[in-house]
Amino acid sequence: MDQVTAVSVFHPGGGAPFGEWARSLTACTADADGCVSTRIAVEGGPFEPAVAVTFTDAEQLDRWLDGAARAEVLREGREQGWWPSAPVLILAADAPPPPGVAAFRHRVAAGRRAEFLGAQRLLTDAAAGFSGYEGTSLFLDDAGGESLSVLRFRTDRQLAAWTSSPQRGADLPDLRSSLSRDFVPMASTTPLGTTVRTEHGRIVMTPNWKSAMLLLLVLYPTVWTLSRYLGPVLDRLFAPPWLALWLSQVVSVSLMQWWLMPWVSRPFRRWLDPVEGTGWRSNLAGAAVIVVLYAATLLLFETLARR
Repeated sequence: MDQVTAVSVFHPGGGAPFGEWARSLTACTADADGCVSTRIAVEGGPFEPAVAVTFTDAEQLDRWLDGAARAEVLREGREQGWWPSAPVLILAADAPPPPGVAAFRHRVAAGRRAEFLGAQRLLTDAAAGFSGYEGTSLFLDDAGGESLSVLRFRTDRQLAAWTSSPQRGADLPDLRSSLSRDFVPMASTTPLGTTVRTEHGRIVMTPNWKSAMLLLLVLYPTVWTLSRYLGPVLDRLFAPPWLALWLSQVVSVSLMQWWLMPWVSRPFRRWLDPVEGTGWRSNLAGAAVIVVLYAATLLLFETLARR
């Protein structure tokens, strides 16, 4: 399963230090199944107080979000003046972010923490002057891992106006100079293998030819297997051909939509990415792997057909 992150954003200005109370919120994940990591946002300046928790899947995250332990810590937080300023933001690879929300992953270069923070402050101050801006939370990984910034606007249209603006473009070189590699917007991948991202204010998607290649990789084995094994079962149940075909398609579509396509898409995620996977080497390598899998599938089913 893909990891999923929940970001809880709070109004600034509570009566007690945010970090002290936020640690009690992250601590209540200790007994929660599936918790991968917890992070507390950078405090002060233009950044919003926030907590991010990451779980192995959405079901385990939901159990924690709905649990009594979290509810009690939130109640204590309200007593100290820490009130949520927005609904919980759910960031996952298999679903788009909430409307008006963008999340960016950064790998900060060694020794460039101060420069990274300075660049983020400049970007946040500039974004605050745009219509619909609601806030920015910054989660900095001092251990050298991936840092995360979460930007909130009222609507997708207002978010796009900021991400495509000259003001943002003018400040991005300072940010990039503090990174060991370019920042990456978090993307979402549909169940049928299309990755959707926002790049420079534009919605970009996986090229159709890549989605079609991946779909064929899953469709042929699925249809062949159902025809070989499910078809005879339906015949024994005396299902007429028109009904047997419909039932077979119901099973096929269900398997592909919720299990097979998400599972097969996972190792090809970078190749399907409309930004990271655009190079000719990436295009060629991914296509070559799929062609090899085509050949292996055909050989396997040719062998099975002889039996």
